[in-house]
Amino acid sequence: MADKDAARLQIVRAQDPSIATLDDAFEIPKREDVDIVVELIGGVKVAERLVRAALEGKKHVVTANKALLAERGKALFELAERNGCDLYFEAAVAGAIPVIRVIRESLASDYFQSVRGIINGPSNYILSSMANDDATFADALKAAQEAGFAEADPTLDITGGDAGHKLALIAGLAFGAHVLPSQIPTEGIDEVDPRDIQYAHRFGYVIRPLAVAERVESGALDLRVHPALVPESDPLAHVDGALNAVAIKGAMVGPSFLSGLGAGAAPTATSVAGDIIDIARNMLAGAPMRTWYLPVEGDQMLQPIADLSSRYYLRFSVHDEPGVLAALSGALGDAGISIELMVQDVNGGDDGTATIAMLTHDSREGDVRAALRAIDDTHHATAPTRVIRIVE
Repeated sequence: MADKDAARLQIVRAQDPSIATLDDAFEIPKREDVDIVVELIGGVKVAERLVRAALEGKKHVVTANKALLAERGKALFELAERNGCDLYFEAAVAGAIPVIRVIRESLASDYFQSVRGIINGPSNYILSSMANDDATFADALKAAQEAGFAEADPTLDITGGDAGHKLALIAGLAFGAHVLPSQIPTEGIDEVDPRDIQYAHRFGYVIRPLAVAERVESGALDLRVHPALVPESDPLAHVDGALNAVAIKGAMVGPSFLSGLGAGAAPTATSVAGDIIDIARNMLAGAPMRTWYLPVEGDQMLQPIADLSSRYYLRFSVHDEPGVLAALSGALGDAGISIELMVQDVNGGDDGTATIAMLTHDSREGDVRAALRAIDDTHHATAPTRVIRIVE
């Protein structure tokens, strides 16, 4: 075992003096008595050096590093294949939920139509706290950090970056697509307002942080990460706290639903240990590389987010004056966007403002965004319009 933290090394030595402890991780791949290297460093640069050194030394690798595999995975899996090594990464997506095994093994013969779900525990914990406890975003984030679900620097969680890394891996596993996180449209939960949660509830929805991968009729992949309104009847609406859940739809088996803890040390350790056991069994059976991940050559066509067809939740902040509603509905109608449901509330105080929340019928995203830009440029708007997609 190697760790830069001398205190952690001392704990290991006290528990079992027979375990070799090092302060330089790069000494591990050089040891003859090491068959499997486990990388839990995080980040990309140093972790990539260690994983490469292990694979070049013909050591099998287990990692929980979704950022590393999303950014450098194609080259690393090619290196693993050339050297006859296993590279396992169950803990990289959804913690203790066996999403990787289900997609690459249990459902390997099926034709995947969609994979969608909650794959970032901290962001789900935050939105759940805001909905269930009337917490502010700041208080919910602090609670997630104190509970050990969110990092001291929560940027990747609350901006959707962590889920984007995981979705890139899912796209490769389920659809054979070589996709970089930078190619995935990504929005975080940091702009979700308590008012949005309240209006969603009035409309019969909850807000969840979703990652979506779906094959559309053109053959392109629709990939996106964003907060979404989910119907209260949807199983994903009942996934609270730090729980993760993934809904998989295949042409042959239809829908499957997996749920469990997706954040925390224990779920991650469980998946890592499971991968170690799997590789050990492969070694004992003389069958290395029994399963591996390697996307097909070439780039998969991705659907531009502007071409997405979806229903939308819109929240307008406007002056409370005659003609406002007619102006909003007129601008939306001119763009071919029809309104399904609407509520209007006059804001408290003497500022003369109002909030209008509505749900649309299916609309093209590019048209919705263009209409909202036009509305926000008028004298009616007091703040930019908030838009959240609806996923059903």
